[in-house]
Amino acid sequence: MAPDAVPACPLPLADSPHVLLAHGGGGSLMHQLLERLFVPAFRNPLLETRHDGAVIEYAGLRLAFTTDAYVVQPLFFPGGDIGTLAINGTVNDLAMCGARPVHLSAAFILEEGLPMDTLWRVVQSMRQAAEVVGVQLVTGDTKVVERGKGDGLFITTTGLGVIEHRLVIAPARVQPGDAVLLSGDIGRHGMAIMAVREGLAFESTIESDCAAVSPLVLALLNAGIEIHCLRDLTRGGLASALVEIATVARVHITTDANAIPVCEEVRGACELLGLEPLYVANEGRFVSFVPATEVERALAILRAHPLGIDACHIGSVVALQDGHLPSGLVTMRSPIGVSRVVDMLSGEQLPRIC
Repeated sequence: MAPDAVPACPLPLADSPHVLLAHGGGGSLMHQLLERLFVPAFRNPLLETRHDGAVIEYAGLRLAFTTDAYVVQPLFFPGGDIGTLAINGTVNDLAMCGARPVHLSAAFILEEGLPMDTLWRVVQSMRQAAEVVGVQLVTGDTKVVERGKGDGLFITTTGLGVIEHRLVIAPARVQPGDAVLLSGDIGRHGMAIMAVREGLAFESTIESDCAAVSPLVLALLNAGIEIHCLRDLTRGGLASALVEIATVARVHITTDANAIPVCEEVRGACELLGLEPLYVANEGRFVSFVPATEVERALAILRAHPLGIDACHIGSVVALQDGHLPSGLVTMRSPIGVSRVVDMLSGEQLPRIC
């Protein structure tokens, strides 16, 4: 191959990036895009961990490093806005690496004609969210694009955190015998966005769960809980997070639908729209994988914080018993006692929710 030659795209025509992005980039489509295009192009040991961020050792320190982009529509929704989402989402990715968030950067893509009052509200939301969790926004960038090219406002944030323990927290650390803990009820962020878009009215407003979960994670770490893996439940929801982890760890995760909390408003909205709460995005919820012996102590710590008051034990990890099974498997016991396989979606239920 000539030095300047470009390798052929590893995706067949039916799975081209254009088709993937047209579907909204969620579920198994996004998984294919990552696994078959981005990872092969940039392959390195840090990227191979398939984690929410990279853990880097530098000058005797262990640092967590992550970046994310936010394109939510509408910009403002019950329980938050694109600004709180940008801060909390990046802080949460650092927390999933077991890090204490320290510094953030932000890049703003502004559409020509965006009202200054709108930008001011978003900036103030970001400032307040950063103050709550104790991080500083220390650098950034701003670009303006032509009217009709930016949909109002996009934000990209990058975060840096410090890891102050010797645990290795990553999907590959999950092992048979681990318990799966969920920090709270699921589906509220995605359905809060959808309710606004569709003009749906319920007896009470569905509010996003958008929040920084780092205080919960740090409480577990400070108590000496042996955490094997953490994953926040954003795009693709609880189901996609579990499938991704099971695939990397090559284990079988069993779950119980009766143990997974879903508030009545979210359940009703999902039924009305034909959606499955397991796949609806969250912005203030995560799963943790800990040894079975740590379950009661970990739950007590989580429930002592307002964000973790509904924390629960939803499943366990077992070894794959059949060589013909896929490299990772997630099954769920239904309310009537029937076990079913939980897969990734072929597309995304709700685009533009984060």
